Amino acid sequence: MEAAVQRLRLHLVTWNVGTAQPPGEVAALLRLGAPEPPVDLYAVGLQEVNSRVLSFLSDLAFEEPWTAALTAALAPLGHVRVSSIRMQGIVLILFAKQAHLPFIRSVRSQFTRTGLHGYWGNKGGVSIRLSLYGHSVCFLNCHLPAHQENAKQRLDDFEHILEMQHFEEKKFPSALDHELLFWFGDLNFRIEDYGLHFIRESISSSRFNLLWEKDQLNMARKKTFFLQEFSEGPLKFKPTYKFDLHSDEYDTSEKRRKPAWTDRILWRVKCLPSCSKAKEAPGEGGVSLSLGSYTSHMDYNISDHKPVTGTFELKIQPLQTEPLVVLCPVGTWMAEQDATVSYITAPEFASSAWDWIGLYRVSFRHANDYVTYVWVQDNEISSEDGAKQVYLGAEGLPKAGGEFLLGYYSNTLRSLVGLSQPVQVSPFPGPAEPEVS
Repeated sequence: MEAAVQRLRLHLVTWNVGTAQPPGEVAALLRLGAPEPPVDLYAVGLQEVNSRVLSFLSDLAFEEPWTAALTAALAPLGHVRVSSIRMQGIVLILFAKQAHLPFIRSVRSQFTRTGLHGYWGNKGGVSIRLSLYGHSVCFLNCHLPAHQENAKQRLDDFEHILEMQHFEEKKFPSALDHELLFWFGDLNFRIEDYGLHFIRESISSSRFNLLWEKDQLNMARKKTFFLQEFSEGPLKFKPTYKFDLHSDEYDTSEKRRKPAWTDRILWRVKCLPSCSKAKEAPGEGGVSLSLGSYTSHMDYNISDHKPVTGTFELKIQPLQTEPLVVLCPVGTWMAEQDATVSYITAPEFASSAWDWIGLYRVSFRHANDYVTYVWVQDNEISSEDGAKQVYLGAEGLPKAGGEFLLGYYSNTLRSLVGLSQPVQVSPFPGPAEPEVS
């Protein structure tokens, strides 16, 4: 029986944060509390995250502040950080609702330097690719060269990034091989020909359409073959660069830089041979993407750029409907007593010596955010009737007890391929209090 079409909401963020620390709240940026249905996947691309030596060394020892702030906002709502990658100041972070984790597989990341002729990572691209219910999706966050006169260099660098992004996937070795590719970031394209006064007057009167035909990226998409398959929503928001810090005023410095839509979100849907060209529903084995909103967020003023977000509805025909691993606790679990986990793997699943089963709090943050874990093959105690068992040592169980989840992490697929229903751990009773005479 063919699986029903699944609708997923995706929310993408791009923001050149200009080395600033995260703001006190990110709810508006992530559309938390918005009236529409909740988001299923978040992809956040940042540029110019502070990468000075002391800051970078600190981030190696502790969680990078932007990643920590976004994770803290999303984890209580049931979102888990699937993957992240950083190349100097360019950061890409992917989050997903817990329910989708067993169907997010083959997670890979890649980076390409283009600064200083490929020797420096202040410019370039970082990407995360994955299989989502059996469909290939890639997110590519770029920071391209600045300045008005470098439009050709931006195109050359993007083409170079696409050529250099290779993944350990036979069917999808490059970004362009994926069914769905998102390209976003500080792409740095400017507005040509028009003078500063005309641009500012067009903005103040909200006649943005007067500027569209001279936007360098719009112009390039009409003439450059490899860009013609990319789509973008209408630019019905103010240009997002360049602002005075902590204000909504465009550049008042001596340079008086022209405003421009430097921060963009584009996408490309690859129509496979079995894919219908209809836009309303995916064909057999295909995907369909529609844009819900594309806007900037003027209330954030810690940088000379404003963040841009895009919210999408993704319709897919799931090719994977069952998790690769099903886990459940054996018997009643009590803190400070050894516990046993039973699990069954799908016939096509190949385990690895580096796979583990972790015990997670219900609102865990990422795959490594476990309370305790065991290596699957090292701790296996039985295997019969298709089911396997491993034990968790009492020393790792939380003494206070509580509600937890069991997760099976596949090192090969770099993802949690199985999550259990909530597991109750009873607190271990301590010694009786002495009677008072």
